Amino acid sequence: MENFLADGFKGERAIVTPYNIRTYQAGNEITKQMYITHIGYYPDAQFHHRVRDEGANENIFIYCEKGKGWIEYNNERIWLKENCFFIIPANEKHAYGADSRDPWSIYWLHFKGENINMFSSIIGKLMHLEQSERSRQQDRIQLFYEMYQNLEMGYNPENLEYISFCLMHFLASLKYVSQYREIKKLKESDIVQKCILYMKSNLENKVTLEDIANAVGYSSSHLNTLFSQRTSFSVIEYYNQLKIQRACSYLQFSELKVKEIAFRLNYYDPFHFSKAFHKEMEITPKEYRKRYQDKGMRKIGE
Repeated sequence: MENFLADGFKGERAIVTPYNIRTYQAGNEITKQMYITHIGYYPDAQFHHRVRDEGANENIFIYCEKGKGWIEYNNERIWLKENCFFIIPANEKHAYGADSRDPWSIYWLHFKGENINMFSSIIGKLMHLEQSERSRQQDRIQLFYEMYQNLEMGYNPENLEYISFCLMHFLASLKYVSQYREIKKLKESDIVQKCILYMKSNLENKVTLEDIANAVGYSSSHLNTLFSQRTSFSVIEYYNQLKIQRACSYLQFSELKVKEIAFRLNYYDPFHFSKAFHKEMEITPKEYRKRYQDKGMRKIGE
């Protein structure tokens, strides 16, 4: 394994994969989607400077943990400060360096693959990660170290495949920031989230659009428009999906009969429930139970 200690920064860590490993990554069904070729951390990287007139073969991710530095790309100088990141596209002329007075500390990696376009919306743009109690910044850094440490353990196929999945998760956490942060704390101030919380609390009650709208203080029409814009579903369509999700849970993990589930979730009758279930899941409730119920659970009569 080649450990590449560039520029002599105190505490630096870096790994550059051998070319034969990159050839393997480019051919493996999993890793060819997206894979790392270089990865590292440079703390207080004074005098750090790179110029690539022909660009690099890989996309280059740079995240500024503290301090500041600059990137020259597309005839523009872009400043990276704390909690900012930039992904330099492959094969594009660029240069970058640390600020002389307040040099950056950076996490960085080079990556390539067949599915890079999945993250095109965050490539070639200065991105700032707003700090808050929900930012999960340390979770993201931990994921970075997980990729580094697994690569440090060697180039066996399982390591390389796992790292590729981690890389996609890592980049997804940067593209889908609000979804990544959602696990930390639900956004009570978000009207759509309030709707969903109300729906989930009332799946076994008879609820109308007007009930949901009143619960969040909006008119039915305004709420439906806003909800559809955010989720691509009407309020009632989403509510019905949540009911089917709850039905799936009952079918898989409870001993309730199909007709009991139907009445518990306020369907008119078992036939109406089965029809709605099949429309959403493309199998009947009985087929779902047979396919997914824990084999250890005793057979349930319908």
